[in-house]
Amino acid sequence: MKKVLTAVGVTAGAASAVMLAPLALSAAGFTSAGIAASSAAASMMSSAAIANGGGVAAGSLVAVLQSAGAAGLTTGMTAAVGSVGGVVGGVTGWLVGRGKN
Repeated sequence: MKKVLTAVGVTAGAASAVMLAPLALSAAGFTSAGIAASSAAASMMSSAAIANGGGVAAGSLVAVLQSAGAAGLTTGMTAAVGSVGGVVGGVTGWLVGRGKN
């Protein structure tokens, strides 16, 4: 039973993470129309711009998240998000199944 719960956790975690990532980006303010005013994304962009002397550096976290919010997750991003979700789900399933045989 423990192995089944772990496998279910991996699958559910990976699938959920991939499906929910675009919603999380949008909720944070990284939208297809750009960074939403008065959002967490706007605050991050302001901090990044101040730290870089007025501009947001290409390849920075803000730039990568905005790219994902505007164009969607790339194949590499989808794989990374799914992997992290799978690990979290697998650990959760393993913890739930610890006392079960």
